[in-house]
Amino acid sequence: MTTTYGSFPGTRPRRLRTTPVMRRMVAETRLHPADFILPAFVREGVSEPVPIAAMPGVVQHTRDSLKKAAAEAVAAGISGIMLFGVPEEDKKDAVGTPGTDPDGILQVALRDVRAEVGDELLVMSDLCLDETTDHGHCGVLDAEGRVDNDATLERYAEMAQVQADAGAHVVGPSGMMDGQIGVVRDALDQIGREDVAILAYTAKYSSAFYGPFREAVGSSLKGDRKTYQQDPANFRESMRELALDLEEGADMVMVKPAGPYLDILARVADAVDVPVAAYQISGEYSMVEAAAEKGWVDRERAILETLTGIKRAGARNILTYWAVEAARLLR
Repeated sequence: MTTTYGSFPGTRPRRLRTTPVMRRMVAETRLHPADFILPAFVREGVSEPVPIAAMPGVVQHTRDSLKKAAAEAVAAGISGIMLFGVPEEDKKDAVGTPGTDPDGILQVALRDVRAEVGDELLVMSDLCLDETTDHGHCGVLDAEGRVDNDATLERYAEMAQVQADAGAHVVGPSGMMDGQIGVVRDALDQIGREDVAILAYTAKYSSAFYGPFREAVGSSLKGDRKTYQQDPANFRESMRELALDLEEGADMVMVKPAGPYLDILARVADAVDVPVAAYQISGEYSMVEAAAEKGWVDRERAILETLTGIKRAGARNILTYWAVEAARLLR
């Protein structure tokens, strides 16, 4: 009998895929509940949670249901909750007064959640005016209807202080105004809140995938945000924004959206030594939910696959509406 050695192929990568245990052992990227941050909406003046039609499974919380959601987040082992306040429509105005009112819905919700979970969950706050202005833009408008960068920074400084006073561990300036991180850092330090961290929305693109979010926050926006959010065609612009945010004092940086911008996320993660986050936004969530509802994808596999891809690209933390569910799936 003749035996032939050295038959092709000699190298067989499939040997490392043979069983679930083998695949688990050699996995290069691992998701963990601590990777996740839950974005959550709280709406003023409602007695029951309000379902968001464009985001199946997500609601605008009441104050009570938000506290329950925060407790569930702690039990699931995730790291944080990012709060977005939705004021009553008649309280919105040109300068976003509810955003700096100590009794505005976001500030009330921050106090509620801190009272509920203390330091067991990082309580984060969206620092932006779009939910509180009657025109829906992320800043104050000038006489010609343009977003006034420097006037907006003054509002952000005041917002940072009232959010810190209300109990935020982390503030997330998301309006993409030039100089916002430095102004917010100074404002916090002026009131002795050097302990409050800043999660910078460093690369926030003007994206079509924000659509469902507009319903979630009851947006009054007319027009678009292209004069301040980044152009999807650009990469170098993100790196410039990154350098500025770090220089101004950002503790963490973020890329938003996540899925369509994994290349940006990877380059940012390679460039810095601070934690990098990514926001899997409403449109990314809703597309998977819609496809799963049609039976076109395996929902749970798709959830974990999208999250794995975001982490593999370099995100240490992921803001996702599936945060609690994904944590449970991993367990």
